[in-house]
Amino acid sequence: MKRLRNPRTGVDQGDIEVFSDFEDGGEMWTGSGLRERRRTVLFADTFANPPAVHVSVSLWDMDTSAAIRAELVAENVTIEGFEIVFRTWADSRAARLRAGWLAIGELHHADDWDVD
Repeated sequence: MKRLRNPRTGVDQGDIEVFSDFEDGGEMWTGSGLRERRRTVLFADTFANPPAVHVSVSLWDMDTSAAIRAELVAENVTIEGFEIVFRTWADSRAARLRAGWLAIGELHHADDWDVD
């Protein structure tokens, strides 16, 4: 995790394979209709509050014989991590997908008081 000069702002990033279905005939490659794949990502350190998370495609291997329909989002963001979610539907065929992600948010600080 990068700690910016402002000691309360942290940036964490990574790149993760979400799925690779073409080698073993997985449902993203051979199926049809609504399909979804989720991958859990854990941050290098916890944030003080759930951060803003941006996800993007870093590798996209799709069949072009049908329309390419897909959605890539971050869901269930917490101080510890989040889920990358890829969805496709109809006759779209996805062989594999890798996603890059970036999280920016407030970090804990030594001067924070824990008052209950």
